[in-house]
Amino acid sequence: MRRMLVWGLYAIILTLAPLVFSSSLSQTLLSQMGIAIIVCLSYNMLLGQGGMLSFGHAVYSGMGAFLAIHTLNRVTGGLALPVSLIPLVGGLASLALALLLGWVTTRKSATPFAMITLGMGELVWAMALMFPEFFGGEAGLSGNRVAGSPALGISFGPQIEVYYLIALYTFVCTALMYAFTRTPLGRMLNAVRDNPERVAFVGYNPQMVRYLAFVIAAFFAGISGGLAALNFEIVTSEVVSGYRSGLYLLFTFLGGTTFFFGPIIGAILMVLALVLLSEFTQAWLLYLGLVFIVMVMVAPGGVAALVMANLRLARYGYLRRLWPAYLVLLATGLPAFAGAAALLEMVYQLQLGAALGPELRFMGVTLNAHAPGSWLGAAMVMLLGLGLFESRRRPFVRAWDEIQHAIAQDTKRREVP
Repeated sequence: MRRMLVWGLYAIILTLAPLVFSSSLSQTLLSQMGIAIIVCLSYNMLLGQGGMLSFGHAVYSGMGAFLAIHTLNRVTGGLALPVSLIPLVGGLASLALALLLGWVTTRKSATPFAMITLGMGELVWAMALMFPEFFGGEAGLSGNRVAGSPALGISFGPQIEVYYLIALYTFVCTALMYAFTRTPLGRMLNAVRDNPERVAFVGYNPQMVRYLAFVIAAFFAGISGGLAALNFEIVTSEVVSGYRSGLYLLFTFLGGTTFFFGPIIGAILMVLALVLLSEFTQAWLLYLGLVFIVMVMVAPGGVAALVMANLRLARYGYLRRLWPAYLVLLATGLPAFAGAAALLEMVYQLQLGAALGPELRFMGVTLNAHAPGSWLGAAMVMLLGLGLFESRRRPFVRAWDEIQHAIAQDTKRREVP
């Protein structure tokens, strides 16, 4: 019953989101989030469920996008295929490519697997520049999604119509990937991740398990690429680059690989970072790298692990005890972040924005990159914030450890008959 409520809520959110956020920008962001959810979930089939660290997942989402844009141009030329089915063409194309490359890629695991995927990714990215007839060269390929005869009056011209197509694919693909985790193959993939030797001992071939999961993940990645081709109506060589694969890895990890909904959180964060954060600052990639480092050190389970940990605290009645500590950490951490960010912004102003002058606005304050007072003030704010944050962090860690110990003891008492 609880599971049905969760899926019902998920469907309601996908349906009502563009009605609540009805601006053109909001609909564009929501469409990109749906595409990102599919590709991050497909990547987590490799990383989270199979323990396969891939540096070339963009090859399969990108090739799906290229085959989808070629198919879209064929539909414009008279091919009798509904535009709504073009993402499936991208998925099938990526599946076929994975059948070819996956057998070689999955022969090894762990670090050799990661290096092979990196090599495959660089190979395909180099081919994208060598074969402009297929990949379109540096300009890429463009298409027109308003092609063929409208079905039920739907032409996919307005963004809202494209969004609901993406939402439908997002819901179905999410459900299918969740169902995969409950299949014998999905369970065996977890076993291969944890102990491939024992899997081989009981009679299963670990490589075959990895290979099948690799192919299935490529299929869903291709669907996301096909949806991206319809959404943007242009595909460039960047979609198969190592940079794109790195984004999938980074945000899937930030969302959390140990929980199924973690990559969904990561996908939303990815779109917000790429579209919104990049508009606020030129140093957004630097901030993103710092956030990644902090998450690896503090919460290696990602945002999803933090959410589940706090839900566990609430279940045992300890969350109200930590809320004041959370607020204090936030209040002391913000000055430290503001001071450090001000220093970074002034460095960027000197290096990249010198033509605009030394002055810049940051958080409502005018800073002068040539004035020692601005540098001294930002450094003082950062150091003061760090000192206050560190003074409150240690009591918080002690309280956290005490609560975890109390929960463990409570759990043991409940287990004893």
